[in-house]
Amino acid sequence: MRVFITGASGWIGSATTASLLARGHEVVGAARSDASAAKLERLGAAVRRTDLDDLAGLRAAALEADAVVHLANKHDFSDPTGTNRAAVQTFVDALTGTDKPFLLASGLAGYRLGRPIAETDRIDARGPEAMRGGTENLALDAAAGTGLRAASLRFAPTVHGAGDHGFIAFLVQAARQAGAALFVGDGENAWSAVHVSDAGDAVARAVERAHGGTAVHVVAEQGVPTREIAEAIGRGLGLPTRSVDQEEATRRLGFIGHVLGMDLAATSEVTRGELGWTPSGPTLLEDLATDAYFRA
Repeated sequence: MRVFITGASGWIGSATTASLLARGHEVVGAARSDASAAKLERLGAAVRRTDLDDLAGLRAAALEADAVVHLANKHDFSDPTGTNRAAVQTFVDALTGTDKPFLLASGLAGYRLGRPIAETDRIDARGPEAMRGGTENLALDAAAGTGLRAASLRFAPTVHGAGDHGFIAFLVQAARQAGAALFVGDGENAWSAVHVSDAGDAVARAVERAHGGTAVHVVAEQGVPTREIAEAIGRGLGLPTRSVDQEEATRRLGFIGHVLGMDLAATSEVTRGELGWTPSGPTLLEDLATDAYFRA
């Protein structure tokens, strides 16, 4: 298949591109800079110069492809949801009635179930003001109503590995600044996790096998207690761990401090069975036992 990917040169996008190419697919990656274009070319992907503001370009790229994977997110805090929602709506409109797979990145925040989140769970987040601009339900509702072959890629809050610049890297930086690795309360709330190589493999398999109207849980570990994450960061930096309340965590860490207090455990048994996916990369604590996150 010819697969068009937004965010193809990013952390998860690069792993997805490599996995798709290894499985014999052709990848066309969106690039908005020369550096992104050069990285995609090194990976072996074709390049299409466009970005999330170029709705006509996104529509054309979707119509020319056999499948679309939407991983990009415009980090514009003056417009936190509008641009991404417009891009998803563009893909929905272009792909409805074509039977082409459309996979979009989502997450696990917002659920308060008292148990690990399952693929069948749905959160009532709709409209531009909802979390992530309501894009997961925008796509899944369209799949239910029109037969659009759309699936949501719910990524674990930490997609880890050497070179990670996401939540775990931020917590390491925050620990350096605070002189201690922080966790909220008793630290028993857990984050699911997945190694970046396994994430790329899961997305590639989802392009081939995911059904419309479903959620794919890109989750290798159901839940790692945040206290254990803090303890691993403390060992790596030679610092103590410290419990803080939610207010202090949010004050010190902003949005990530808010997420740090959430329970984001999730199952992936359905995903593994449907995709034939068996994660094999290092665990989060194994990655935190190396110096990958702690080099100056």
